[in-house]
Amino acid sequence: MTENTEKRTNRKVLRGVVVSDKMTKTRVISVDHVISHAVYSKTLRRNRKFYAHDEANESKAGDLVEIVSTRPLSALKRWRVSRIVEKASR
Repeated sequence: MTENTEKRTNRKVLRGVVVSDKMTKTRVISVDHVISHAVYSKTLRRNRKFYAHDEANESKAGDLVEIVSTRPLSALKRWRVSRIVEKASR
């Protein structure tokens, strides 16, 4: 039993903002990361969208959430919302 839980601790964890909450139990999360240009050393901001499973439909658009990798849940979903870090001010 402990071997199984030790394996599960090595999941990827990302933090991003909920962009869309229009689907049932699915959230679209935009994750930003900052890179430096190889030649010009200019700081560039890049983002990527992930589809994440939210079982309780708790997160709303604008919330800062933490997502963890999981087994494929559908054609696009490979992530799960683990917790809401900060609620959006409405």
